[in-house]
Amino acid sequence: MELQLALDLVNIQEGIDLVKQVEEYIDVVEIGTPVVINEGLRAVKEMKEAFPKLKVLADLKIMDAAGYEVMKASEAGADIVTILGAAEDESIKGAVAEAKKQGKKILVDMIAVKDKKARAKELDAFGVDYICVHTGYDLQAVGQNSFEDLKAIKDVVKNAKTAIAGGIKLETLPEVIKAQPDLIIVGGGITGQDDIKAAAAQMQQMIKQG
Repeated sequence: MELQLALDLVNIQEGIDLVKQVEEYIDVVEIGTPVVINEGLRAVKEMKEAFPKLKVLADLKIMDAAGYEVMKASEAGADIVTILGAAEDESIKGAVAEAKKQGKKILVDMIAVKDKKARAKELDAFGVDYICVHTGYDLQAVGQNSFEDLKAIKDVVKNAKTAIAGGIKLETLPEVIKAQPDLIIVGGGITGQDDIKAAAAQMQQMIKQG
């Protein structure tokens, strides 16, 4: 299990300053969609240059023109690029083909996918690298989480790794770990804490203990 830190409400310099505090405790740093919208793929490039040992995920949430967008994110230094599970099959296949060409990985975000089990089976067959169950910000606000979805997806996925995102905190982490995803994505559960370094260290320790 790996720990991914999601950076959503920062500019590039704030993001780099944050990661400096926790880099020894995280495996992947995510340039969140708001950062990409505000700063462009330059944010990915500068993060990768600042932390060459960390994997960098560009959360582009691609919906169309997938091959081109994966290519541009790869050029900026992204190791993993996200596409939406709700995208057309051809878009997802295009993203996978481009990522393979570039030696990168594709993470499919299942946000807003209704039949997650059936879609996960199809995505697995397309050769995606990660399938992520994601309780979006707006659904977290009404108390939803992704544990059941994760279990359902794990039942059908044979090759892809699984990931979980959305409102994960220290208190809910044991339940997440029990579900055994390959990638645990945490944003405010680390960045919103008083002691960011201690929060990341504690989470990484819990994940290692499994």
